[in-house]
Formats: sequence, structure tokens, C-alpha cells
Amino acid sequence: MLARGPPRRCSGAGVRWRRQEAPSAMPRVPAVGLGSGGQGGATGVVKLVAARPAATVVAAAAGERRAAGPPAAAVDGAQLANGSAVAGISKLVTSTVGKSTNILWHDCPIGQNERQNLLNQKGCVVWITGLSGSGKSTLACALSHELHSRGHLTYVLDGDNLRHGLNRDLSFKAEDRAENIRRVGEVAKLFADAGLICIASLISPYRSERSTCRSLLPNSSFIEVFLNAPLEVCEARDPKGLYKLARAGKIKGFTGIDDPYEPPSDCEIVIQCKIGDCPSPKSMADQVVSYLEANGFLED
Repeated sequence: MLARGPPRRCSGAGVRWRRQEAPSAMPRVPAVGLGSGGQGGATGVVKLVAARPAATVVAAAAGERRAAGPPAAAVDGAQLANGSAVAGISKLVTSTVGKSTNILWHDCPIGQNERQNLLNQKGCVVWITGLSGSGKSTLACALSHELHSRGHLTYVLDGDNLRHGLNRDLSFKAEDRAENIRRVGEVAKLFADAGLICIASLISPYRSERSTCRSLLPNSSFIEVFLNAPLEVCEARDPKGLYKLARAGKIKGFTGIDDPYEPPSDCEIVIQCKIGDCPSPKSMADQVVSYLEANGFLED
């Protein structure tokens, strides 16, 4: 018989492992394990007892809680989608989120506070919005460089760069543009939870979509930066030649030409750029750094 080590503890709150010896005269019965998809088939005789409220599950590492949707009934067994239960798992509450079923949130003892203490900074999202050609990517790189030189860990999520990988399956149709923003908001949230200063640089033309991304983060850690550059300035720059293509009718739904841009109404930082008078990348970055310092995101 193989030697058996001591049981391992799960880090989730209210979850404990306990060993149950099978009678020697009875055959061993595989117990149900939990994998990333919420179902599993690992063998063994370990019982998982998860004591969580039946109505809610932990929904974010930042400590917020969300309704679990139709919760599974609290029974002496794991509740499956067909209503049946699996023997050997007690009071396990799974949930359905979107198209994912039978999923369970797991907490870890190392959270955002511990990661922030390690990095000596506070995780946040600096969301830079503005017309194409307003200087969003330039500001994002200048800000990242300035913070890096001060010993702070950052990561830039650039709209065009993300369409080379994460969002390569999305077009520029309205529904895909909305999904593009949603994905970036969720990724930015993860970076902030990791304790990084995440710098997102996207046109993100609609207030409602930016507000949705803001709502993902707690404690005012979503910092919206509006690069307020007039259309005339952006069109004169036209670094990628997109305005010319839009004016010629070769690009449809281009923001600022035949699709609207909704300026922020309550953003944290406005960087003004006028015709013949636009601030340098360094001065723009310094303006954002000053805000981060004044609001405690850059700790000594």
C-alpha cells in the first residue's frame, strides 16, 4: 500500500479538508475533486466541506460580494446542474456566472494588501481616453517610464497592442468594440489587484463603457485621464493615416468623423491640448504622477 501524507489545507475561507478512512473490507470509491471547470474526477477518500452562505459567493479579490444567481441548494452533496448530488461533499455552494456553471470562488491568504506591501505601492488603473491621435500611447509610455525610474512597477495595456493578441478576434463593429473595452477593463482590474499601476490607453469613446470599467475597481482606484485634444489637432497629426481613410469613406464608424466621442464628465485628470500649444509627454506624465502621489498610490 502506498504511504499517505498528511492532508493539505485549502486557503479558501470556510473550507477545510478532512481525512476519512475507508473500511478495509470495502472497495475504495473515487471521490469527486474540484478542478478549474467546477467538476472533476480525482480519486481518493478526501471530503471537502465548504461552509459558505447559500445566497452569495465571494466575487472579487478586493473583498466585494456578488449575488451568485440561482444558488445551489444546501444539501449533503455537491449540487449539479441536473439537481442531483454527489456523495462525499457537504454543503458545497456553486454558482452560475454568465455561461459558466458549477463554479466556486476560492480565496487565497495572499491578497491585494500583501502584494501592495511587497511592491510598496497601491494597485490602480490609470485609464487614458481621447480621440485617435490625441497622444494616449505617448502619454502611457512616458508615464510608465517616469514611474519605473522612481521604482514603481507598471504595465501598459495599449488598445492597438491588445488587438495583436487578446482581442485579435474582435472587429471594429459596435458590439466588438464594446467587448474590447470589457475585456481590457477586466484585465486591468487583475493587474490592479496584483498591486501594479496599470496604464490603459484606449479611445474608449462611450461614457457608459468607461463607467462600467470604473465600477470594477473599489476605493477610487480607477483614475480617468482625458486627453482633451481638438479634432483639428488630432487630424493634423494623423500618425496612422486613419483620418484620411475615414474622410475618403474607406473606414466606416471612425470615432470623431462618423462615430461620436463622448468626453468624460467626471474624470480625475484633464490634460488640455490646444492648437499650437500642447504639453510635452514629460509634463503630461508629471501631471499624472502628481495626482498619484497626492492620493497615496506611490508609497514611500
